[in-house]
Amino acid sequence: MHEELSVWLEGLLGEAGQVRSFEPLAGGACQDNHRVEFVPAARPDEKIRLALRSDATSKLPGSLDRAAEASVISAARAAGVETPRVRGLAKDLLREGAVSCALDWVEGTAIGRQIVGSPGLAAAREKLPGELAVQLARIHSIRRDAHPSLLPARLGWSDRGEHVDPVLNTLGALRKTLDEMPEAHPALEWAFAWLVAHTPPPREVVLVHGDFRTGNFMVTPEGLRGILDWEFAHWGYPEEDLAWICLRDWRFGVLDKPVGGFAERRPFYEAYEAASGRAVDLQAAHFWEIWGNVHWAAGCIYQGERYRSGESSDLELIAVARRAAEMEYEALRLIEKGAR
Repeated sequence: MHEELSVWLEGLLGEAGQVRSFEPLAGGACQDNHRVEFVPAARPDEKIRLALRSDATSKLPGSLDRAAEASVISAARAAGVETPRVRGLAKDLLREGAVSCALDWVEGTAIGRQIVGSPGLAAAREKLPGELAVQLARIHSIRRDAHPSLLPARLGWSDRGEHVDPVLNTLGALRKTLDEMPEAHPALEWAFAWLVAHTPPPREVVLVHGDFRTGNFMVTPEGLRGILDWEFAHWGYPEEDLAWICLRDWRFGVLDKPVGGFAERRPFYEAYEAASGRAVDLQAAHFWEIWGNVHWAAGCIYQGERYRSGESSDLELIAVARRAAEMEYEALRLIEKGAR
C-alpha cells in the first residue's frame, strides 16, 4: 500500500519521496479518511502532510462521489471559502472501484466536544459565529448560472435543466426515506406532515454545503481554520445551512447554545445578514431546523441498519442510531415552540 501510494504522490507532488505514515482518522461515518505523511527524497528532514479522503464501501443517499465533491471544493475556494485545496484524484488506490481525493492538511481539531468545551478554545468560540457567518455568505454567493455543470442535475434541477423547488425536492427524498424504513416512526410521520403543511416560499437558489455543522470545520485557539466535508453539497436555499448547524445533535451536550453548542441563533443570523447582504427568513429557518432533525433522525436509523444488516461492522453506526429518538423529540419540541 505505501509503495503504490508513494508512486502516486510522487507524480502528484512532482518530486521523488516516500510515504512514512498512513493513519486512519476517526469520526468518518460516511467516507474513509486518512492522514498521510510524505517525505521528499531531496528534503528528508521535511514532511508533506495530506488528508486522503476515499469512497467508503457504501454511501448515504444524496452524497456526492469524490470527483463531484472535489469540483465543489474548488468552486468554494474560488469564492474565498476557507477550505483545504484539492491536490488530485485517484481510482483504485485504496480499494478497487473506490476514488480517493488528496487534500492539503489543515491543523486544528474538528472534534465536536473539544470545540464546544475545551478551555483552550474559549477565545475561538467567541469568534466562531462571525467567522462561520462569513464562510456561509461566501458559499451562498455561488450560483448555478455561473457553474451550470458543478453538481449532478438531480440535485435541485431536472434532467432537462428545469428548476425544481429545493423544498419539494428534499421533502420528496425524505418521504422516500421514511417509506423505506424497516419499522414505523409515528413522531417522524407527524413531523413530516407538519413540514408539508408549512413549506416556506421560494428563495434565491444558491450552493448549500449540506452538512455545515460543528464537527465539519477545523478550529485552533486562534479561530476557524477550514470548512470540511462537502459530500452533501447541493443547490438549495440559504436557510437550510443556517438551520443545520442548530440541530440538537451538533451541540455536543451544550444544549443552551443552539448554534453548534457555542452561540445563540440571533447573533449568528445577524452576522450572516451583514456578511451576505441577505435577510434571514426566520420562518424558513424554523422550517429547515425541524426538517433537519427529521432528516437526521432518519439518517441515524439508516446508519444503524447498515450495521444490523451486516453491510458494515463499524460500531460507531450503532452509537449514531441510538440518537434518532433525541432528534424525534427535538423536532416535536420545535414545532410546539414555534419560530424565534
